Amino acid sequence: SAIMGALVALSVIALVLSLVKVEDVTLPPTVKYGLVFDAGSSHTSLFVYEWDSDKENDTGVVSQTLSCDVQGPGISSYVHDPPKAGDSLRECLDKALKVVPAAKHRDVPAYLGATAGMRLLREQNSSAADQVLAEVTQTMREYPVDFKGARILTGEEEGAYGWITINYLLDSFTKFSPKAHMWLRPESANVFGALDLGGASTQISFMPEGSVMNQNEATKFTLYGYNYNIYTHSYLCYGQNEVLKRLAKELIASAPSTWVHHPCYPKGYNETVHLSSFRTSPCTNRSDARLPLGDRTVTLEGRGSASGCLAAVRELFNFSACGQSRDCTFDGVHQPPLRGRFIAFSAFYYNFKFLNLTEGQPLTTAREAIEQLCTRSWEDLSSSYPKEDPKRLPKYCANANYILTLLLDAYKFNETSWNNIFFQMKAGSADVGWTLGYMLNLTNMIPAEAPTRVKGHMPSLWAAAITFIILTLVLGLTALLL
Repeated sequence: SAIMGALVALSVIALVLSLVKVEDVTLPPTVKYGLVFDAGSSHTSLFVYEWDSDKENDTGVVSQTLSCDVQGPGISSYVHDPPKAGDSLRECLDKALKVVPAAKHRDVPAYLGATAGMRLLREQNSSAADQVLAEVTQTMREYPVDFKGARILTGEEEGAYGWITINYLLDSFTKFSPKAHMWLRPESANVFGALDLGGASTQISFMPEGSVMNQNEATKFTLYGYNYNIYTHSYLCYGQNEVLKRLAKELIASAPSTWVHHPCYPKGYNETVHLSSFRTSPCTNRSDARLPLGDRTVTLEGRGSASGCLAAVRELFNFSACGQSRDCTFDGVHQPPLRGRFIAFSAFYYNFKFLNLTEGQPLTTAREAIEQLCTRSWEDLSSSYPKEDPKRLPKYCANANYILTLLLDAYKFNETSWNNIFFQMKAGSADVGWTLGYMLNLTNMIPAEAPTRVKGHMPSLWAAAITFIILTLVLGLTALLL
């Protein structure tokens, strides 16, 4: 009879469970990850991003999880030993896989974007550039990630993605309103422009006023359900490293000798260069009858002249190509009138940080600081900045004068609009650069994951059912023992 009683009890349990109300339960969105390598002309960095699988108007809300600087120079420097380009990425890849959950490794999209250094290498030797990318690709495919490819970005892509990064980090596209409990789009007047200065190229990107831009100059994006048309232009060979090479070449060509005065280098500083070094870059590898033949060495002797440095740097620009046009920068490039505020990052920031000019000082203060820097002797500089890289320290004068010329004479900033330039390298906890914009734009290509729904019992009824089961089993076992 005890066994029969237990069977009856179990039947009653089954009946009760079938009557318990079942409802849909929405699980929280899963987290997705993405890896982007920024393979620049002088170095490579890896960034890991993450975002929830449900998106705001088709664009992911992306945050930076990790940044890792690859040891060694940029991948274009491994032209004579391409396998080292791939091997250089391994340390950062290993770090990335430690911050991404192991179960998600195979689903992580991974990209490598190469910029101006590889653009120059492709112009000089396309097969060598392809070999470097092939070695990078082979290394990436050895790792358990969803590798999407290694490619060379155009200058306009680099500028546009940097523009996206800045405005995303500064909430120019969308901002959450606690009062309205929803995402709102700020006014377009809050959109920033982007100024990027790398080793081999420089980019300017901004949203012009009205329709002052023809369709050939416009770069279009759809982010958070809104369309954006921006002007962006990239100047190859106008990155700071290539400008310094071009400046040295012009100084040597204009006064060929074994000793050449360099107005931008501090007094007491000398640098020896090989003439063959000017033939390693398309920016300086031009037949110039003024240059001595062969692989001679020339010593550049610092003169510490602020005015002479500025004059020499201005000679690197072809301002006459613009004629009388106001909407022209240099080399005959059209640019709409500047609009709004700008974030100047990368080498813009690092050079002005050295001069303590990143806190919004007026233009007069910047000019005075640069002039004072250029007149300091090498002995004074090296003793005042013992921790500064001795290869970089003597070049700050030239870099700063180049930045002034580029911003004022080329891009047409003036005493008033100078105050609209903000020199910074981070916004919030993320680095400013093109990689976040690249990842953010690519999330438009990754379908939003539908909220996962499962069948679940209401918690109160489920608890009651469990209690009933336990009591019934206890009573049944007690009756059986008795």
